[in-house]
Amino acid sequence: MKKVINWKIFLILLGLGLVSIACVFPYVANVQSDVLRTINQPLIVIFLAQLLQTAILFSICIFFGLYFAKKINFKTPVIEAFLEKRGPAAIINDIVPISALLGIVAAVAIYAVDVMFTHAGAGLSTHQDYAPAWQKLLAAVYGGTSEEILMRLFLMSLLVWLGTKIFRQAAPAKTTIIISIIIAAIIFGLGHLPITASLTAITPLIIVRAVVLNGIGGIIFGWLYWKKGLESAMIAHFTADVFLLTILPLLFK
Repeated sequence: MKKVINWKIFLILLGLGLVSIACVFPYVANVQSDVLRTINQPLIVIFLAQLLQTAILFSICIFFGLYFAKKINFKTPVIEAFLEKRGPAAIINDIVPISALLGIVAAVAIYAVDVMFTHAGAGLSTHQDYAPAWQKLLAAVYGGTSEEILMRLFLMSLLVWLGTKIFRQAAPAKTTIIISIIIAAIIFGLGHLPITASLTAITPLIIVRAVVLNGIGGIIFGWLYWKKGLESAMIAHFTADVFLLTILPLLFK
C-alpha cells in the first residue's frame, strides 16, 4: 500500500519549523514585550508552551500539506533528492539564483511601496528599526521556513486541491493555481496583523498595507512554489526578509 505522505519529509519540515520558532522568539519577545509581561510567566515557560503549541499545529499542517501537495504534484525537490540519494546539488544550483533574485525583487518592491503608505499616514513602516539586527536576521529564518510551510505547503496546496475538486479537474489548471496563489497571499498579509497590533493601532489603512505589502511577497513565493518547489519559495522568502529587515534599512538610512 502506498504511503499517504513521505514521513521522512514530514520530520525534516517539522524539525525546520521548530528550529525557526526558536530563532524568532528573541524578536517576538522584544517586539511584544508588553504583551508577554501581562502573561506573568517566565520567558522560558512561554517559549516551551509556544514550542509545544507549534509542534502540534505544524504536525497537522505539514501532514495535510504534504498530502495535498502529493495530490496536485507539487514538490519539495531538494529534500526529495537528498532522501533518495540522487544528489541535490544540481537542483540547488538551479533554484538558488532565481529564488534569491526574486527575493531581492520582493524586498525592494515592498520597501518602495511602503513609502506610499507612510505618506498616507500609516502608523508604522518597514523603514523603522524595531529590533536589533541579529534578532531580525533570526526572524528571517522563521519567515523563510515556518511561514512557507503554513502558507504555501499547507494553505496554497489545500486551495489548489480544492479548486481541482470544485472544477472537476484531473490536474490543476493554471487559473486554479493563480487564484490559489492570490488567495493565499491575501491571507498571508492578514496573518501579519496580530504582531502589527503590538506596534500600532489596526486601522483600515493598516489592513490594506498588510495585504498589499505581504501580498507582493506572497504572490512571488507562491509562483516559485508552483514552478520550482517549496525550497525555492523558502529561499526567496528568507532572502526577502534579510534584505527588507536589515540590508535595505542600512542602505537607505
